[in-house]
Amino acid sequence: MKHLIRFGSLVFFCTLLFCCKQPQKKQGKEIPNRMKDTNLTYLSYTPKPTDRIISRAAYSDKLYGFWLAQCIANWTGLVTEMDKIGNIGETKTGAFYTREDWGTLDLPNIWSGNSPSDLSERIDFVFRGEDEIWGADDDTDVEYMYQHLLYTNKTSVLTGAQVRDGWLEHMKHEEENYLWVANQRALELMLTGTIPPATSDPEISKDTIYDNYHEMIDAQLTTEVFGFFAPARPDVALRMAKIPIQTTARENAQWISEFYVIMYSLASHVDPSLSKKEQTQWMANEARKRLPNSSYAAKMYDFVKSRYVANVSWEQARDEVYSRYQVNQEDGYTITSKNIFCNGCFVGGINYAASMVSLLYGEGDLKETIKIGALSGWDSDNPTATWGGLLGFMYGREGVERAFDRKFSEKFNIHRTRVNFPNDGLDDFTNMAKIGVYIVDRVVQEEMGGGVDLQKDVWYIPSVPLVIEPGD
Repeated sequence: MKHLIRFGSLVFFCTLLFCCKQPQKKQGKEIPNRMKDTNLTYLSYTPKPTDRIISRAAYSDKLYGFWLAQCIANWTGLVTEMDKIGNIGETKTGAFYTREDWGTLDLPNIWSGNSPSDLSERIDFVFRGEDEIWGADDDTDVEYMYQHLLYTNKTSVLTGAQVRDGWLEHMKHEEENYLWVANQRALELMLTGTIPPATSDPEISKDTIYDNYHEMIDAQLTTEVFGFFAPARPDVALRMAKIPIQTTARENAQWISEFYVIMYSLASHVDPSLSKKEQTQWMANEARKRLPNSSYAAKMYDFVKSRYVANVSWEQARDEVYSRYQVNQEDGYTITSKNIFCNGCFVGGINYAASMVSLLYGEGDLKETIKIGALSGWDSDNPTATWGGLLGFMYGREGVERAFDRKFSEKFNIHRTRVNFPNDGLDDFTNMAKIGVYIVDRVVQEEMGGGVDLQKDVWYIPSVPLVIEPGD
């Protein structure tokens, strides 16, 4: 009898356990992936053995790291923005900063009179604590806008009309609107009916102030994110970024912007077993193929790399960049002869050369790269933001936090500089990363012919040969 009771109890217990687990299992099947875009129809896809498989959850974390580190680097670089631009023309700023200047009192920039930066009295990292809010700036806000436009237009490739409509909706039409030089000129042309990419046509964009808006830095700080929307496929990334880049840039400024887009895309292609130094140098060498050998952009890259290989200090390399390109006007870089304001301190070329100093000498170290970028001179918040964003993606959220040994705010206020976004402009990096994943979902299906598996939470990206052609 006892055996029967024990057997009956065992059956009852097993039945109860089975019944309790079954609803959970069934319920688990019904719970949708937390990153499922309700605006996209997910198509069935049969993976191929050669497909590249990328975790969507891991990619979301990397995009979080991108936004976080880009904000840190952007605001840190703003402390020294235009402090040091050389000593040619009416605006002279004395000797350039060196490593010893990190942590010392900030010097005035070319606009501030005798006042140091209002962000920090000293040249140091700028952070926002967990209870604070990161403000948008021109190194983050246009990329945020392009992400918003891709998602709300339900497209992978923006048309010129969509870019114009987005600019007119989200940019203030009158200053102070946080637009300068080529961006401001592009907006002025859009307001009169010009549609990108005509806004960067030298014959259309030139005016009595500049005849070379198309050479300015603007696209270099507004379009890198397109590389992250096409992981491991720079060919797709370049197609997506073409009109946004040509909204303000042509020739060297366009090729430099494409260089950055390729770098961002290759962050998902590079061998992860390599060191960060080896990864960034491989990516840069691949992206160099986009620069036509006859361009001053290519020659700038080759020159800075030659100084790095020669093992001279980064300060010496930067000083030689200044002498070679702004003083002696070598390799076809003749901006000084134009006698424009601050000797063209916001032109794409000289800032690209400075950015290569910080990338190569930073050797994949996030903090070191930002430090060198902030101290290198010229429009120093732009290279810092570009490389901070790239390395932040490669490090991921926790990697960025470990690098600085602290936690940060994830809140972001796009309305500091732009207008007409949801929720009164308040967003957070978690949501921004999720929207980025949704854009990649669409790109994988529509532009790559790949697939999205929501159950496994992965992308299947068809492998294609890595071929980077020179720009034209």
